[in-house]
Amino acid sequence: MIESKSRVAIYCRLSEEDRNKQSETDDSNSIQNQKSMLLQYSLEHGWEVYNIYSDDDYTGSDRRRPEFNRLLEDAKNRKFDIVLCKTQSRFTRELELVEKYIHGLFPIWGIRFISIVDNADTANKGNKKSRQINGLVNEWYLEDMSENIKSVLTDRRKNGHHIGAFALYGYKKDPDVKGHLIIDEEAAEVVREVFTLFSQGYGKTAIARMLNDRGIPNPTEYKRLHGLRYKQPKTKNSTLWKYFAISDMLVNEIYIGNMVQGKYGSVSYKTKQNKPRPKDEWYRVEGTHEPIIDRELWDRVQALVAQKAKPFTVGTIGLFARKARCMNCGYTMRSSKNHGKHYLQCSNRHVAKDACIGSFISVDKLEKAVIDELNKLSAEYLDKDELEQNVQFNNDLRGQKEALETEIAAYQKKIAEYTKGIRELYLDKVKGILSELDYLDLSKDFSTQKERLEKLMIDTQKQLDVIERKMLIGDNRRQLIEQYTNLEHLDRETVEKLIDYVLVGKKDPVTKEVPIEIHWNFKGSHIWQLVCQIIGNFLLKPQCCLYTIAPSAAISSTRSAMASPLD
Repeated sequence: MIESKSRVAIYCRLSEEDRNKQSETDDSNSIQNQKSMLLQYSLEHGWEVYNIYSDDDYTGSDRRRPEFNRLLEDAKNRKFDIVLCKTQSRFTRELELVEKYIHGLFPIWGIRFISIVDNADTANKGNKKSRQINGLVNEWYLEDMSENIKSVLTDRRKNGHHIGAFALYGYKKDPDVKGHLIIDEEAAEVVREVFTLFSQGYGKTAIARMLNDRGIPNPTEYKRLHGLRYKQPKTKNSTLWKYFAISDMLVNEIYIGNMVQGKYGSVSYKTKQNKPRPKDEWYRVEGTHEPIIDRELWDRVQALVAQKAKPFTVGTIGLFARKARCMNCGYTMRSSKNHGKHYLQCSNRHVAKDACIGSFISVDKLEKAVIDELNKLSAEYLDKDELEQNVQFNNDLRGQKEALETEIAAYQKKIAEYTKGIRELYLDKVKGILSELDYLDLSKDFSTQKERLEKLMIDTQKQLDVIERKMLIGDNRRQLIEQYTNLEHLDRETVEKLIDYVLVGKKDPVTKEVPIEIHWNFKGSHIWQLVCQIIGNFLLKPQCCLYTIAPSAAISSTRSAMASPLD
């Protein structure tokens, strides 16, 4: 009998099969029905309702359910005594989670699990197998449902039916024919303008700025303004057109009437995570809907895209490619070339007047700043005086080596003499010069002395091996010191290993300095610790706490680089 003071946590979830949405903010009828049923059940049993956790529009296999995870956290903190659901499948459809929480952690936390409809109750030890069978059946249900859905979607893709939640910008879903797209003239005019401007020689960033200056909302904002439940977070610049939005639009075949789908595929039915799929696995069907862009304009644009996509130098990658970001807006800085020199700049500042104040620096200046900061880190993280002492081939070490080599040579000479003596004793015995008794006495003495010398020689050789290893390590240490503390230039490999990302700010008009924040790729300091182990097994100094710890757990350091007039 449950005491009246027992606190109950009610969990509700909307499943796929009974979804009945009214608006973005309202709970579904299904959720309301679950709440009413569970509240009534709690009242009848005299339980105190601690909280109602409700996940609307989430599947039972989605582990990212916000209220589900909040319930688990509260359960861990023992804020209630009972978890109450309509069915076990509302809590989870995964057998793994059934075992982990219902049969594993909940009993440890002192929490009872109850589901009304399928009579699951952890207070009743006799129905554990029933709960496990329910979990297994739910797992099968998920897998079968996933395969069935995948099969249906694949068939629809092969037949050229649009299956996305939203139509591509420039189109809208046909209300009369499921899976068919019709032109949205308001957005289509913008698409035609983008293609036309690019064919006339305008760059992608310039086109984005022109659209932003006229106040034309980007595709994401356009969806919001037209009442579509587009759940992308709204940030400061979320309404602006960007370089990549223009870039993606210019190569999308849907604008010439071809349906191209399946570019991304799910990793598993248990997660919503998607990964890119090879081009030969895409589903491409021609002529499925009315084109916005005619073939002539399309071909002209594709030729220009291919021409502009050529890298500065074939087969090379920029030193700070994908590593340098704008300090003001977080946009990845793009490379440019002027009079033979390479520069990095934030192109986001060009898409709109208030998008970003911009950032700009030469690759040479940034490289020098990184090298200077790396040398600074080396000096602060490593006791260089002590390191140098350990690196040097000191006279004592050389002297020990020479002395041991001399000892070994002496032992070898003596061992050879005793070996020769034993052989001569045997010959004397054979010739009758020595009696058997004399031979045994003398050879025993010789053998004992020989064995003693052999042991001494082995011990001495071990000492010599240790010293030689120390000397070899010293050599390696010296090389590593020179590699990381005396750099003149960086290469791409070093940048990849040591740098997570670099933030570059706007040049100060007075000091002419460019603020730089380097986030080192010393995740958990493992790379730097490795360096330290190799070059001297030195511990990180307490001074490392002076550096900011970034969210990625990378060490960051901030400095300013003097900028030339061109910077």
